[in-house]
Amino acid sequence: MENILFHATPDAEYTFVLNFSLEVQRGNQSSGESDLDEEHRKKTSQLRKRIIFGLGIGVLVGGVVLAGEWVFTVALSAAVFAGSREYFELVRSRGIASGMTPPPRYVSRACSVICCVMPLLTLYFGHIDVSVTSAAFFVATALLLQRGNPRFSQLSTTMFGLFYCGYLPCFWVKLRCGLAAPALNTRFAASWPLLLGGNTMWTVGLVATLISVSSIIAADTFAFIGGKAFGRTPLIAVSPKKTWEGALVGLGGCIAASVLLAKVFSWPTSTLSAVAFGFLNFFGSLFGDLTESMIKRDAGVKDSGSLIPGHGGILDRVDSYIFTGALAHSFVKTFLPLYGI
Repeated sequence: MENILFHATPDAEYTFVLNFSLEVQRGNQSSGESDLDEEHRKKTSQLRKRIIFGLGIGVLVGGVVLAGEWVFTVALSAAVFAGSREYFELVRSRGIASGMTPPPRYVSRACSVICCVMPLLTLYFGHIDVSVTSAAFFVATALLLQRGNPRFSQLSTTMFGLFYCGYLPCFWVKLRCGLAAPALNTRFAASWPLLLGGNTMWTVGLVATLISVSSIIAADTFAFIGGKAFGRTPLIAVSPKKTWEGALVGLGGCIAASVLLAKVFSWPTSTLSAVAFGFLNFFGSLFGDLTESMIKRDAGVKDSGSLIPGHGGILDRVDSYIFTGALAHSFVKTFLPLYGI
């Protein structure tokens, strides 16, 4: 082989080098194409998982909301427990803990249990004030009596965890189960099977919860589609992928869903009230989304966990609902009686 190459003509040598270069280019091109195909397959598989688990979660949540009372509250408590565990893991992550002292693990675990119990106490007693005060006192005492020097960062992150993961979700119990006045104008009540609760099942709390949850889903969906199609102007540095265009499309979708469902359920009877309810739901969902994005950004992670395949952690799925329950309850309990429907 060496003799053949040694005695080869310059043209033959040039042809050999050229062919060798072409083979290398073909190999690199085929390797690049295979990498692109592999990446495309991964994205397709992830999208399929998101759709399948998203539909499954939607059906499950719809059934839980319709069931109400203890079924709804226990399911909410389970979600709160998982979300609070994720929150305290984010607090202990390298990105956040490098700038402050995180709370001890036994305090974090105790807070997760306390947050889980709060919705159950809300359903049983009808209010949450005593539970929150007692929980705050317990946490502050546990942190002050720990070994070493207690730090304010431990107290602040733990108290915010109680507020964020425990107190705020309780308003969904107050909304769904506490507002038990019948929705008299709802057409579903007259034809609803007696086996599934009869016409007494359709309360203001149930209708308000269904409208609120559905409008949040519409807001997220339309904001995603609008951002992909028209997104140009960044909304905020905390969440770089969100745009003003996507937010405006999401707001329109949220208000449209609220008004449409208000017509279907005949509650609230005023279109203006339905528009205001949709705007409030959108504001709460966006604020909750950005708040969780800020926590994840400081923690240096993309997802809060990996509990739900294709969707990340439980906080990634419920962040839009955390603040919205309190706003929706205040709207139905305070705004509508004051200004009428």
